[in-house]
Amino acid sequence: MNEANNNSSKPVLDAYSPRRIARLVDEIGVTKANQPIIKTFVLGILAGVFIAFGAMLYTLVITDSQLGFGLTKLIGGVSFSLGLILVVVAGAELFTGNNLIVMAWANKEVSNKNILLNWTIVYVGNFIGAIMAVIAMLGTGLLDNNGGLVQTVALEIAYSKVNTDIYELFMRGVLCNALVCLAVWMCVAAHDVASKVMAIIFPISAFVALGFEHSIANMYFIPLGMFLSEGDISLYDLFYNLIPVTLGNIIGGSVCVALVYWLVYIRE
Repeated sequence: MNEANNNSSKPVLDAYSPRRIARLVDEIGVTKANQPIIKTFVLGILAGVFIAFGAMLYTLVITDSQLGFGLTKLIGGVSFSLGLILVVVAGAELFTGNNLIVMAWANKEVSNKNILLNWTIVYVGNFIGAIMAVIAMLGTGLLDNNGGLVQTVALEIAYSKVNTDIYELFMRGVLCNALVCLAVWMCVAAHDVASKVMAIIFPISAFVALGFEHSIANMYFIPLGMFLSEGDISLYDLFYNLIPVTLGNIIGGSVCVALVYWLVYIRE
């Protein structure tokens, strides 16, 4: 079924065309940039928690895996997809996904002030949600599962993220959010929940399996490591990771996806 028949009484099954997706993403960006601050903030907290749920499941799944390096990473990536599925289907405001607002900004429908305000509020909300998830996870005692191996893996993940070269962190951030925003982009093309879930799983599994860096996920992984390492991982280490990864995420989502598609499908 093509776009000309979208208004018929029959259910729409075919995905929207890329040109139509661009228009919808533009409209969504305008809505997001102009919604009430308190709503944006609360939905930002929810997204931080949702991404942390994916991170929790990822940590558990890769613990003591006997599948080999590649398959373990792949299964972990599929598990981590839970986070974005919750964000998209249940509804929340994720900083990395909101980099797509740049499309509406480039089209002069969103001001500099509004886009920066949205990103700031959502980023802070995401961070608070992730920290809440860390505190909750520590309170469950579940990190002691499998003879404490889950905690060991969680700590190893945190150490690896704070001991990576800054330029590598930046590039991994770029590639990560290109895939995240493409996942969100394809979700807009879908008309039902199952299709949205399938649109999410492959790009997110890819970025996780490949070892790219997601700033909001790191807001859970690294603070958890800070608690578990008993001070060996510091606040400096957290920002050492988050600053280059966040900048990379912005470039990956805003430039590599939003601006590219704006140039192709919207710019007159």
